[in-house]
Amino acid sequence: MSGNTRGRSFCLSTFGESHGPAIGCIVDGCPPGLELAAHDIQPDLDRRRPGTSRHVTQRQESDTVEILSGVFEGRTTGTPIALLIRNEDARSKDYQAIAQTFRPGHADYTYWHKYGIRDPRGGGRASARLTAPAVAAAAIARKWLALHFGVLVRACLVQLGEVPVPCEDWDAVPLNPFFAATGDARKIATMEAYVDGLRREGDSCGARVLVEALEVPVGWGEPLYDRLDADLAHALMGINAVKGVEIGAGFASVSQRGSEHGDALSPEGFNSNHAGGILGGISTGQTIVASVAIKPTSSIRLAKPSIDLEGHATEVRTLGRHDPCVGIRAVPVVEAMLLLVLMDHALRHRAQCAEVKVSTPQIAALRPADAEP
Repeated sequence: MSGNTRGRSFCLSTFGESHGPAIGCIVDGCPPGLELAAHDIQPDLDRRRPGTSRHVTQRQESDTVEILSGVFEGRTTGTPIALLIRNEDARSKDYQAIAQTFRPGHADYTYWHKYGIRDPRGGGRASARLTAPAVAAAAIARKWLALHFGVLVRACLVQLGEVPVPCEDWDAVPLNPFFAATGDARKIATMEAYVDGLRREGDSCGARVLVEALEVPVGWGEPLYDRLDADLAHALMGINAVKGVEIGAGFASVSQRGSEHGDALSPEGFNSNHAGGILGGISTGQTIVASVAIKPTSSIRLAKPSIDLEGHATEVRTLGRHDPCVGIRAVPVVEAMLLLVLMDHALRHRAQCAEVKVSTPQIAALRPADAEP
């Protein structure tokens, strides 16, 4: 099976299955000399891990990361970094009843027809559990980008099913179980009641997640087929359950006029950011803004029509522990994919950025007084 690696200069390859012994990744291309330890990675994994509130799956995983290679005496060596996360609370027996059927909305049907074999335990390789290694790898990118460029990547939930969520206070994001950028206790209570109702009904809902990157320098990305926005859209669509991606104004640009959408320039900079911080596939120096639409969780207790491996009609009910809305825990995952794309393009840009030309008078000014001309 191919398709498990992304990036050119900062490459991520993941491995493992939802109910296997462990999941993990190989990160290739991290520059040497970066101070790195497990405690740099663990906080991001803790934000994504299951069991953190009653509103997400109750699978109890510590998601403790182990660094197996690529770090010596606390610093990266430039060699591949291997990260391992052991699975501790898999309950494979929950999936015995559906091993001979296809769950609607899942990859069961397509995996079976493409490969002739599938792992039904929690979705196997198609499980959202495989987002954990990407989050771990992105924590490395987060530290390097912040250290070298001051880049800040953050995300929040802006819609939970039919419930819109205002993005008004980024400091509130870590203070509630929904990664919502609001300090309005009434709004949080509304979201809690909404998800509690879904759980009682055995149903699920979708979500919308907003992500942005601040302090990205001008010039990252490449024209045409390696555009920064194209790469970002590709990465975000690679997240489990994502069914739509918008960059900048996105689909709202359809109803805008050119006089509104085009971001006018002034001596002080851009007057707006409908482009989402990217023009011609290259970063403008503005905040990069994107959002993703996440479908409702496919594993629900309500019976849905399907077929078995022999093609006979049947009904499928998925028991076990599942998120009523996978979009909640997707917030750190969306951050991770933007971080991975930015890290890759930062290193690619470093290899091909424009040469700085210095005039003869400038050279003379920089030359020590006693130096030979």
